[in-house]
Amino acid sequence: MKAFFADHVGLQLPAGHRFPFQKYGLLRERVAADLPSLALQAAEPTSEGELALAHEPHYIAAVLQGHLSAQAQREIGFPWSPRMAERACRSVGATISAARVALREGIGANLAGGTHHASAESGGGYCVFNDVAVAARLMQAEWHRLHRRLLRVAVIDLDVHQGNGTASIFRDDPTVFTLSLHGAKNFPFRKQPGDLDVDLPDGCGDVEYLQALDSALDQLWLHHGEHLPGLVFYLAGADPHEGDRLGRLKLSTEGLAERDRRVFAALLQRRIPVALSMAGGYGRDLADTVQVQINTLRLAEEHWQRWNNQRP
Repeated sequence: MKAFFADHVGLQLPAGHRFPFQKYGLLRERVAADLPSLALQAAEPTSEGELALAHEPHYIAAVLQGHLSAQAQREIGFPWSPRMAERACRSVGATISAARVALREGIGANLAGGTHHASAESGGGYCVFNDVAVAARLMQAEWHRLHRRLLRVAVIDLDVHQGNGTASIFRDDPTVFTLSLHGAKNFPFRKQPGDLDVDLPDGCGDVEYLQALDSALDQLWLHHGEHLPGLVFYLAGADPHEGDRLGRLKLSTEGLAERDRRVFAALLQRRIPVALSMAGGYGRDLADTVQVQINTLRLAEEHWQRWNNQRP
């Protein structure tokens, strides 16, 4: 199984900044130590033309050329620098590569990604460009060029925060279905309606969460009927964990692993390829976040093995 990373391009953050960028390096170190069979590859940056599939040209230019206003930088949460722009492009590139691999091999992973607060015209919530939106549109274009037919896409967003940017980008696009389970009272405080939004109360634990997930997945398959998605983007956020400082939910480590098992099982049953992103995770102890993500990747590798063992 292939997994793509971009943490070798570090962010230049001021002292005391709240974003835990070091988690990406910690995760890659754990993957190398605990999951040596995963093929780690540095991500190539996406192009301006690919970004334009989901973002407005003026916003792309502002990021790449360093013209973001002070207010735009505050909304994103990162000060602009050339490395900030490069990392944003490589993070999108990682999801593009993961999606291409998924269409060939059943699953591919981005060790970061899931930047779902970025909309067509702006960033927000530590998200510069929307990697899933760009990759989804690009995969649809490439699929149509190769096969002359539509690639339906679904986004299963299980980050604790609603994917408002993704929902806004695909609001009028019936070819992409957006599903989000998230904290009702958590950021963003003004949600953008997606195709299926499930609001969860503060303190939601394993049992209630997994019931909500099962119901949401049932609705996803019911919506598509016989015309199932040809590709799913799965945002496996670690931030619903009980130890997350921003999550406000109370899922255990095992509860999150069971979440992943159910998603992977549903996709395997229907032979739907999946591009996996790690999305959010802000543990009071970053070791907890990384452990949740390692568990997700271990289950993803098992999914990859089952997928290929069942190859027609």
